[in-house]
Amino acid sequence: MNTTLSRKLGKSGIEVSAMGLGCWAIGGPFQMDGKADGWGAVDDNESIRAIHRAIDLGVTFFDTADAYGTGHSERILGQALAGRRPDVVIATKFGHTYDEERRELTGQDASPAYIRRACEASLRRLKTDYLDLYQLHIWSLPPQQAEGVAETLEKLQAEGLIRAYGWSTDDLACSRLFADKPHCAAIQHNLNVFENARELVELCERHNLASINRSPLAMGFLSGKFNAQSVLPADDVRGSGHEWVSYFHEGRPRPEFLERLEAIREILTSNGRSLVQGALAWIWGRSEQTIPIPGFKTVAQVEENAGAMRFGPLTPAQMQEIEELLERR
Repeated sequence: MNTTLSRKLGKSGIEVSAMGLGCWAIGGPFQMDGKADGWGAVDDNESIRAIHRAIDLGVTFFDTADAYGTGHSERILGQALAGRRPDVVIATKFGHTYDEERRELTGQDASPAYIRRACEASLRRLKTDYLDLYQLHIWSLPPQQAEGVAETLEKLQAEGLIRAYGWSTDDLACSRLFADKPHCAAIQHNLNVFENARELVELCERHNLASINRSPLAMGFLSGKFNAQSVLPADDVRGSGHEWVSYFHEGRPRPEFLERLEAIREILTSNGRSLVQGALAWIWGRSEQTIPIPGFKTVAQVEENAGAMRFGPLTPAQMQEIEELLERR
């Protein structure tokens, strides 16, 4: 087992591998606002094999959400982790309402009663009696409502249903509302070499919160497999027309990101790393609080992702060179 690179889940003190796995893609197809919100078709058996391989390679942290495949991702993760629960750390999220039969997100709910119901449903799907990290999956809430969510989560923690909680948001003001709460351990936010999230990382450092990094590979852009002619299908979240997808427009890679990638490709692939491994190394070089959670659908993707832990972070000199090439201070 590879145990050379590890991190703490913020002030919870829970130890995890420095890289987790994001389980959005293995949820399979589902929709939001009439558009695909998944990553296309998925092979559940391959998903389970990939999770088992990840554990063999030293990955101990798995992040999912009840929204992913409207419960399907949690079920597959629960199946894969049967008999291995003591060896892993599970994070999931709540806040979206959904129709499981139609595989469609239908709204949002952060009321105390709903949070408790959602928690209990996630526990059943994941086949566990506790969650290590339970995260609010609503982008923003007014302060008074956020306070009520935190109070509910503190109660769930006191009851032993969750060990810690966090918020999945890129909103700095919202992150501040949770930062000082007794059992808030993490903020999950976008972070990759294109998007350095300076203020959110600083907040996590200041409050000893884990900076859990979604889109560490810029929704696959940093795999290097896309060019100006690439077009993603409408059954893929990157090609379905969601306005919040930053790196692709109508299924095509945005030219400005292709240009930035070429500018830094040589540094990211230095020392024998693949491009993916270099992108993850950049994240570890940003802060000791960072925990990237790249997605996966195959064993091969897991092997490449986990292989990044053998190399560790980029050097300070490499980090500085990237900042200069991307013309950031």
